[in-house]
Amino acid sequence: MHSPTDGTRVLRCRVTGRVQGVFFRASAQRKAQALGIVGHARNLADGSVEVLAIGPEAALAEMRAWLAVGPPAARVTAVDCSPEPPPEALPRGFSAR
Repeated sequence: MHSPTDGTRVLRCRVTGRVQGVFFRASAQRKAQALGIVGHARNLADGSVEVLAIGPEAALAEMRAWLAVGPPAARVTAVDCSPEPPPEALPRGFSAR
């Protein structure tokens, strides 16, 4: 697993559009796992989805590009991401909450 000092990066993204009820979180989980990213995807009360992605910079770039499209039934209108400092303890995997 990555340690906070090995080049691991953290992105917190908010994805808006038709992204709830279309398997967005489960699809994001599969994509993140395929890329070796840890973190989570969770629905927010305003209808958007928050994605916390932790991993190598190249994997995060690929994940961000995927978030802009999402699964086939999704209609993404915006993806707003901001970097964060790595947490002291990294999650063990990627969860859909």
